[in-house]
Amino acid sequence: MYAEERQQAILELARAEGRVDVVALAERFSVTTETIRRDLTVLERAGTLRRVHGGAIPVERLGFEPALAARDAVLTEEKERIAKAALAELPAEGSVIIDAGTTTARLVRLLPADRELTVIVNSPPHATALAAQSNLNVIMLGGRVRPRTLATVDDWVLRPLADLWADVAFMATNGCSAAHGLTTSDQAEAAVKRAMIASSRRRVLLADRTKIGNDNLVRFAALSEIDVLITDTGLDTEAAAELAAAGPEVVRA
Repeated sequence: MYAEERQQAILELARAEGRVDVVALAERFSVTTETIRRDLTVLERAGTLRRVHGGAIPVERLGFEPALAARDAVLTEEKERIAKAALAELPAEGSVIIDAGTTTARLVRLLPADRELTVIVNSPPHATALAAQSNLNVIMLGGRVRPRTLATVDDWVLRPLADLWADVAFMATNGCSAAHGLTTSDQAEAAVKRAMIASSRRRVLLADRTKIGNDNLVRFAALSEIDVLITDTGLDTEAAAELAAAGPEVVRA
């Protein structure tokens, strides 16, 4: 088993059981405790686990949301592939909503210069990156900026969204499961995500495999409200089939 595969298995085990123990993990994976401690350090730096005495706890259990920079450093190649696959969902012309997030940020950087689109965003970094493209009409949804995610939230976002109708919404999420749908850790961001989904004709979710099977505090949509889920090839066939049974077409990029 490669280190990345073992680390993913450790993360899934921590989320399922609420806590993992260094000694037990070493026995489970037939490696040394030093190897497990290095794995836990990697996962903590990625913002998915928090080290505690003798083991680790998933950050969701602590009510802790990883910072943007920490999330951006996880599965970078997979996120690039997801973003490239999402280009197939762009309309030839019209309007799109692009949610704040690290995978959606990669989609922003890949938007083609050969078609005219209105792009609606709730992320100042997204708006800055898009503003330089002359073929795009960029609408920035104002509001309070959450420092941890750099997403705008509250009524200054919700009121304009209520009057908008976009062809496609490209959504991000903290958690995605067949049982509980799409979840995030912040109530204000959840409200914005709900409004984006309600203001779009077609909904495309961009979510790498670390989001799958992970449930956060606030639910903002059912999987049946999503048309397409684009994830990475690290998601196994059984999990993909379970998600597809709940509604969306599942694309593994």
